[in-house]
Amino acid sequence: MFYFNAGTWYTSVMSLLSDLLGNSKPKEEIKTTAVPVLPGEIYQSAKLQLQDILAPAALEVSSKSIRIAGKTSRTFFVMSYPRYLTDGWLAPIVNLDKVFDIGIHIHPIATEKILSQFKKKVAEVQSQISTRESKGLVRDPILDTAYRDLEQLRDSLQQAQEKIFSVGLYITIYADDEDELFKTENEIRSLLESKLIYLKPALFQQVEGFMSVAPVGNDQLQVHTKLNTGPVSSFFPFISSELTDNKGILYGINRHNSGLVIFDRYSLPNYNSVIFATSGAGKSYATKLEILRTMMFDTEVIVIDPEREYEYLAEAVGGRYFNISLSSEHHINPFDVPKPLDDEDPADVLRTHIIHLVGLFRIMLGGLTPEEDSVVDRAITETYALKDITPNSDYSDIEPPLMSDFEMVLSSMEGSESLLTRLTKYTRGTWSGFINKPSNVDINRKLVVFSIRDMEDELKPAAMYIITQFIWNAVRKDIKKRLLVVDEAWWMMKSDDTASFLFMIAKRGRKYFLGLATITQDVGDFIKSRYGVPIITNSSMQLLLKQSPSAIDNLQEIFRLTDEEKYLLIESNVGEGIFFAGLKHVAIKIIASYTEDQIITSDPAQVLSIKKAKEELKNKDTNQFVN
Repeated sequence: MFYFNAGTWYTSVMSLLSDLLGNSKPKEEIKTTAVPVLPGEIYQSAKLQLQDILAPAALEVSSKSIRIAGKTSRTFFVMSYPRYLTDGWLAPIVNLDKVFDIGIHIHPIATEKILSQFKKKVAEVQSQISTRESKGLVRDPILDTAYRDLEQLRDSLQQAQEKIFSVGLYITIYADDEDELFKTENEIRSLLESKLIYLKPALFQQVEGFMSVAPVGNDQLQVHTKLNTGPVSSFFPFISSELTDNKGILYGINRHNSGLVIFDRYSLPNYNSVIFATSGAGKSYATKLEILRTMMFDTEVIVIDPEREYEYLAEAVGGRYFNISLSSEHHINPFDVPKPLDDEDPADVLRTHIIHLVGLFRIMLGGLTPEEDSVVDRAITETYALKDITPNSDYSDIEPPLMSDFEMVLSSMEGSESLLTRLTKYTRGTWSGFINKPSNVDINRKLVVFSIRDMEDELKPAAMYIITQFIWNAVRKDIKKRLLVVDEAWWMMKSDDTASFLFMIAKRGRKYFLGLATITQDVGDFIKSRYGVPIITNSSMQLLLKQSPSAIDNLQEIFRLTDEEKYLLIESNVGEGIFFAGLKHVAIKIIASYTEDQIITSDPAQVLSIKKAKEELKNKDTNQFVN
């Protein structure tokens, strides 16, 4: 066993490894050239090179493994193949969720050289067959098959239809300890041996094996098998799970093969998506990253933010941020009537809007009896009529009524006493400042965020309904490429009216070039609603991040996950999960650049640090201005 003491420093461990392989120097010469250099000498000489920094401080080489940088590695070579190799035989290995490297070395052999060898080999096999026949022995099927294969291959070589290659396939596995290494080895062995492909460890050649698998194109192990063009082509592992499109944004890294997950949601049958994850799993982080990258492709984004997580993002990109609360200076009038499009009937648009308003009052007033539902419907119609807004009128430029106008009409109607009592807080009470004034919100920006964090919890469903209705009216009025993000969507799933409205957007959004991104951590509340599963089925993209054991069974049933995928989601780290796009899905890891991370982070420690740095910079600029 070779062991390089960590207390002694060598100028280049990797070059020493190369020397140990016997490429150019015998072992006796190596002993005279491996001179230890103390760190102090390096500091004084100022000759520290990049390779000195990259090389490990120490490594331990045994007959079966190498210990390096706290990891144990073991290299294997393939010693035997079956008669036929099918396409994709490497796929189970490439997509295995383990840490390993594969090195494939393909050395072409000159056809004229191999043909001369074939002539001799064919003659040998033919002689063996003739000898058996002369002795009256039964024909050997192995010899007959070999003769036919050799003749067929020789014909193909002579016609330049095939070439012969000398191929070496090496696999290096990594683990924290010997037990884990043994488990990984057995798993890979069983997968390959089921296909009649057999491995052997590179005994006393672990260094050569390690260097052969390293991405430097240096085949030092030299354990080869001669194969023709067809079998060699089956080695290329281009059949692993991939989700890379020609256009779109980068969503993350494929955890199985480190490929890029690039996709365009607007290339799917609908533009909707859902994200499910437990708290702290990175769902808001992934969403903000998608928003940032989507905006580069001329897409406007509107966000309903229940926890004030998108404020810094809006500030960074020059967007609008509306903090909706009981004392908010921003107002949305729910009686605003959407303007009919050229292909729409104004009467149908008004009736649909009245139906949505009735749904809003169900939420605001804590439910309606059938009688109250009828009264509210008539009161809304008469309120619009007071402003000359009727199915037969041109109401495109008429100022809409307010909630106080509705209260006045309702007070004159029989059976409205209970309704008026519950309505008072919205017209003259605590919420009148937000809901009983003309709209003064402009969403004509690349990014618009509505935050409802400071809204009372019991009022959040109504607030989200009003905001979503306002956004929907704006989307219908001016068709653009847009993305509507509804974070913590379980708030809207609490009520059938808000849930049904969200489902309506999911179904009709494509007509107006609108994608709906629904995000939630409370999977139970979401799928309990009768609109929960329909919203999922109407979303062509799904992202499942780390899940709690209590929620995973429901998700497994809905998304038809395998047991392996189920446990992958339970054991995933922050920002890891499964990404679905249409019929394709891959294991994904969300990765952002340093600049993106500074903009989109939700980590409280990072947010406080960034806030402190901004204040210090502001104070510094102020002091400079004063001086």
